[in-house]
Amino acid sequence: MMRTPAYVYDLDEVDRSVALLRAALPAPSRLYYSLKANPHPSVVAALRAAGCHAEVCSPGELEVASSAGFSPDDVLYTGPGKRDAEVADALRQGVRWFSVDSPHAIDQLDRLSPGDARFLLRVNDSAPVPGQGLTMTGVASQFGADAEWVLARPELFGARDAATPAGFHLYMGTNLTDEDALVAQFTQAATTARKLADACGWEVEVLDLGGGFGAPFARAGALPVFDGLAGRVEDLLDSAFPDWREGRPAVAFESGRYLVATAGRLLTRVLDAKVSHGTPVLVLESGINHLGGMSGLRRLPPMVPHLLSLEGRDRLTGAIVAGPLCTPLDTWGRGVDVVDARPGDVLAVPNVGAYGLTASLVAFLGHPPPLEVTVRSGRVLDVSALALRREQPTDHDWE
Repeated sequence: MMRTPAYVYDLDEVDRSVALLRAALPAPSRLYYSLKANPHPSVVAALRAAGCHAEVCSPGELEVASSAGFSPDDVLYTGPGKRDAEVADALRQGVRWFSVDSPHAIDQLDRLSPGDARFLLRVNDSAPVPGQGLTMTGVASQFGADAEWVLARPELFGARDAATPAGFHLYMGTNLTDEDALVAQFTQAATTARKLADACGWEVEVLDLGGGFGAPFARAGALPVFDGLAGRVEDLLDSAFPDWREGRPAVAFESGRYLVATAGRLLTRVLDAKVSHGTPVLVLESGINHLGGMSGLRRLPPMVPHLLSLEGRDRLTGAIVAGPLCTPLDTWGRGVDVVDARPGDVLAVPNVGAYGLTASLVAFLGHPPPLEVTVRSGRVLDVSALALRREQPTDHDWE
């Protein structure tokens, strides 16, 4: 019998998603894969083979990117706060491109760099862009330096002896499925970058406009298609940075969920089915420890999964779908319509290739992690599972 629970990642679908997004972006442009969406080694290797660069924000993600074959030159190290040890280790591995969020971060990079580090200044713009899914600019935030601060004190953000400014990094919002909303955020980002470049006197080598390309999560659906996006963004870039087609600057975008969301599904078995106070209840072997653990932090949409399978069965209305954890918080949905499943049935949750297992409370209560299976052309390539273990570190001062 097939072992469950199991995430299944279709690498052909990853390739299709990359092609679909590239067709929607202006050319030439660079596409970074944000490993936070899914750091599975085979998925990351497939995205490298498809021509993506890597955006990482932790030592663990850098290790995965390096093992997947990414050149250090193709890695952008981001994050609002970085420990000296991780910056130094990234530099030792040859990473030279960093996103920084403050003068302190520039000073840190300068102090640790052997002399050739380059940075993109992440900017928190003056106002949010209407229509954003999860707003990441125009509000008080750990992300980026306020645009007004940079304009008022540009000397704080300039070159250091061993760290050179190379451009700007703007990320306005996330999980956008409306083309007009994407155009609005890219327009504002490019306009702000132009203003800041003039104020700072920088020659912008790289302009990272972020991303925010939306995708369905844990429910049936297809990737949105942005037929007119490329032309509209090309027009706004022609206005703000007339030489961008010659690579001055190189224009970059980032994506995580759009590239991998539809490539993954979670297979999970029903452990119990009952009626409680007139309400149908399904208890599954997967809960917030395997999927949706970050929903309560607003990082993900509310979990109301479509449970696919068992054609011909009746539907239950107003049901509770819960996991196996010993906490009342372990529910995927309340008042949802689901298939009339029975103990032992295997259900599938679609479109969970992004922000699935590693965005969940996988260590909570000690249940084993699910399998992770990669397939291509219908053939299984790899089967693995995360392992949680306790180690005895030697590099500590707790004596």
